[in-house]
Amino acid sequence: MISLLIAYTVLSLAGVALLCHIILRIGAMMGDCPDNGPAFRVSATSVATGFAAIGVGGTVLIGSLIVIVPNAPIAGFIIALGLAALCLGLGFTQAVATLRAVTDGIADARANKAAGPELAV
Repeated sequence: MISLLIAYTVLSLAGVALLCHIILRIGAMMGDCPDNGPAFRVSATSVATGFAAIGVGGTVLIGSLIVIVPNAPIAGFIIALGLAALCLGLGFTQAVATLRAVTDGIADARANKAAGPELAV
């Protein structure tokens, strides 16, 4: 059972790290914008750290399925790994949507400010 727990931990945390890296790469690509680049990079870092915290916590909780099902540890491993992948994918989708909403808000605020004081909110 220990080897299954180690394998689950390595695979699930590698998934969290990979998805965080993708979020940071998206932010880096958006960071090439001369006007809003620094704000986009800060937003991506914030979203990635939030995703990492929630992702690690979720994978730890889901990993308890392996211990809860002691009579069928392989089945618990497969179910836990599948559930972790599903939850990380859904969390990644939400994180990218949040990043997009934040960056759209930054761009809109700068556009309104540049348009003039009569249009500024």
